[in-house]
Amino acid sequence: MKKLIALMGIIAFTAGLAGCNTFRGMGQDVERGGEKVQDAATGTQKKM
Repeated sequence: MKKLIALMGIIAFTAGLAGCNTFRGMGQDVERGGEKVQDAATGTQKKM
């Protein structure tokens, strides 16, 4: 029983770490997308 609980704890910890990396990567992608939109808006303002 103790081995099962320890194994489930390790699995939960590993899943938590994987989730953090996924959200960080998604945040970086969203940030890059925002930078592209901002650059496009700045370029449009300069043309006006």
